[in-house]
Amino acid sequence: MAYELPTLPYDYTALEPHISKSTLEFHHDKHHAAYVTKFNAAVEGSDLDCKPIEDAIKTLAKDPEKSGVFNNAAQAWNHTFYWHSMKPSGGGMPQGELAKKIEADFGSYEKFAEAFKNAGATQFGSGWAWLVLDGNTLKVTKTLNADNPLTAGQVPLITMDVWEHAYYLDYQNKRPDYIGAFLGSLVNWDFAAKNLAAA
Repeated sequence: MAYELPTLPYDYTALEPHISKSTLEFHHDKHHAAYVTKFNAAVEGSDLDCKPIEDAIKTLAKDPEKSGVFNNAAQAWNHTFYWHSMKPSGGGMPQGELAKKIEADFGSYEKFAEAFKNAGATQFGSGWAWLVLDGNTLKVTKTLNADNPLTAGQVPLITMDVWEHAYYLDYQNKRPDYIGAFLGSLVNWDFAAKNLAAA
């Protein structure tokens, strides 16, 4: 039961001018597709082949000898989650219960945004910035390379990819500009709210 590369939840041009068609084509059709292909090849015929990819990630994270398979599994999942963390005409302020929870746990939306931007900007090399539910508390975290909050027992609400291939065609080395565009114009608060409600 191979893990399938999902189609993007929007058209390749839908996130312009913040993320270009060229970036989405390379990022989804090349990078994401390669992670999916390598993961499926690595687990074919094993007991992980018929497990949900989230279970495979948690199992593989416990075995240092399977780090290569873990990396491809986690990156396949991370990217799928990332596509849904954005939407056309996104950004702005969260609403409803999510907004109240951010206010309660961070002190204000502005303090959350500062923490999220800082997590993305200070992640050395490749990785991810996340808004997660840890127990009953919202937190901003960052992970290196392929790692994700599933391995720490946290519930991811949104993520921002800070690997260079996520933004370099559009922003070159200006990662803070990409981060600003993500929060200001792309982040999908409806997706985050749905994940919080389901936690």
